[in-house]
Amino acid sequence: MNPIPRLLLSALLAAQVAAAAPATVPHSSQSPGADRPLIPHEIVSDEDRARAIREHYTKYEYRIPMRDGVRLFTHVFVPKDRSQTYPMLLMRTPYGIGPYGVDNYPSLREPRSLQTFTPAPSLITHGMIFVFQDVRGKMMSEGEFRDVTPYLPNKRSPKETDEASDAYDTIDWLVKHVAGNNGKLGIWGNSYGGFYAAQAAIDAHPALKAVSPQMPVTEWFLGDDFHHNGALFLADAFLFYANFGRPRPQPTPKGRWDFEPEMGDLYDYFLRIGPLHDADVRVCGTPLPFWRALVEHQSRDAYWRARDPRPHLRNLRPAVMTVGGLYDAEDLFGAMETYHTIEKQSPGTPNTLVLGPWQHGGQYRSDGEKLGELSFSAKTARFFQDQILVPFFLHHLKGIKTEETPEAWAFETGTNVWRRYAAWPPKAVQRTPFWFHAEGQLSQASPVGEAGAFDGYVSDPKKPVPYRERTSSRRDPEYMIEDQRFAARRPDVAVYTAPVLDHDVTVAGPIEVDLWVSTTGSDADFVVKLIDVFPDSAADPEPNPRGVRMGGYQALVRGEVMRSRFRNSFEKPEPLQPSTPTRIRFSLPDVNHTFRASHRIMVQVQSSWFPLVDRNPQQFVDIYRATEKDFVIATHKLYRGGEHRSSITLPLL
Repeated sequence: MNPIPRLLLSALLAAQVAAAAPATVPHSSQSPGADRPLIPHEIVSDEDRARAIREHYTKYEYRIPMRDGVRLFTHVFVPKDRSQTYPMLLMRTPYGIGPYGVDNYPSLREPRSLQTFTPAPSLITHGMIFVFQDVRGKMMSEGEFRDVTPYLPNKRSPKETDEASDAYDTIDWLVKHVAGNNGKLGIWGNSYGGFYAAQAAIDAHPALKAVSPQMPVTEWFLGDDFHHNGALFLADAFLFYANFGRPRPQPTPKGRWDFEPEMGDLYDYFLRIGPLHDADVRVCGTPLPFWRALVEHQSRDAYWRARDPRPHLRNLRPAVMTVGGLYDAEDLFGAMETYHTIEKQSPGTPNTLVLGPWQHGGQYRSDGEKLGELSFSAKTARFFQDQILVPFFLHHLKGIKTEETPEAWAFETGTNVWRRYAAWPPKAVQRTPFWFHAEGQLSQASPVGEAGAFDGYVSDPKKPVPYRERTSSRRDPEYMIEDQRFAARRPDVAVYTAPVLDHDVTVAGPIEVDLWVSTTGSDADFVVKLIDVFPDSAADPEPNPRGVRMGGYQALVRGEVMRSRFRNSFEKPEPLQPSTPTRIRFSLPDVNHTFRASHRIMVQVQSSWFPLVDRNPQQFVDIYRATEKDFVIATHKLYRGGEHRSSITLPLL
């Protein structure tokens, strides 16, 4: 677009905004408990939702000025009924708030616009002013986009901004300029939107009363999205930033989601991709700024520490409800860390945790009744929306009292029931070690004697263990519950299995791994997986279009990787000494799972998980510049006797 049409377009948009804007009206208070439904009937289907939005709401578009003059493009949906005042519910996102244009409403033609319109359809019926904003530098907003923008605690001038200040300025403008608001506002968002929601709680505007970070991006080197314990989550990072990371030279209603790699299978594609440090240029034809950051900042240096929001989540004023997915392949770490950090650093803040049996965004993208081959026997997403989240917002934004909210809501997989807890992890858990024994046995009994005993396997980075059995051209979220029999049959996977259970055993909380290892190389990855082994008599799913056999199914409950160069410090990596027993400890993210009677508890240990995790050359070299000759075969040993005993500790209720 050449400069003259751009200027004309800006002028026309400004005129349109001015014409559409309602007069500035002071907000009025609303008595506690007052809530006359805006819509008298329940919204069940997407068609109901689309019709209700168009019939009962008027859409406005604004360019809201920030303190440095940058304007953020914002949609506001105001109830047509002005007989009462309404709270506002805000979502800030880098993924676009389309459809754009005051006459274009969320519709069945764009299902995503309906799914993200509100975190619960019943909030439409209760009556809210819904606000959506393109964050700085994305889609139709001005300015420069920054990934996981660092928070600036001591801003020295109006030109120093961050996501907390952008949220503050947005809320301040909304309260002052949107007619019919009651002076109270909530904010929510999922994934990157969860990051923006959490940032808004820092130095929060007085009108902000309720915040719900859902599956929030939090710390991208330790556990969210693109690194886990320093290991690069290759497929996620590269395929995401090949699109999302392309520069946007000017405001546009369309993103740059145009990269479609030609591949038969993800595994083969990434085996052939070559050195990672310049893969963006070779594959995408252009440097991708954040990919550059990933391959240049190879330890938790100042770049990553500045992007860790946790130190700033202190003395928060709004109530917080953090939502996580037990099968979230992207940001389960973020949900747990956000909750625990607020609990520790902001003890006076009403702080609630919700854990549901969902993949990333599954609390909105499905009814939450099943994932892959596993059924949860209930519409868990609808329960969460109507029975947990809606009361939270109604209480803090409309003063409607409900039954006391527990400290934590957690869905218990295995038994498939919601549990209410006074603390998370539950105070009643007993941390119980399960030890590795000879012949693949797993037992609560500590090994006796057998000094120097070990199990060994050969790890070949040119034939890495796949992260799932089925071939696919995308990273499938169902791997979080995938049948692990394919991995158990490989010689480069160590397997330890406990006896058949004669009673239910519930695991609730994080899992601690304590390995004694050695390798013939100088670096290695260790992937530990906790698995629920079904009995041979387990019934197959109905219907069963893929012909899955649940007898003997090895359901992944939780898995995590540790890159051994970071075993002592994420800031200062160090090599392993070849053939020297070395202790490696780390945690697997929280679970809330019951191993049923007649099932068995299994642990698998391996040294690759490809292409979920990038390959370790098994030498202490620059991994991202490694060529094929740098990848070497190594023999790894897991020790299980004498002073060197490996175990996994489960928090048992």
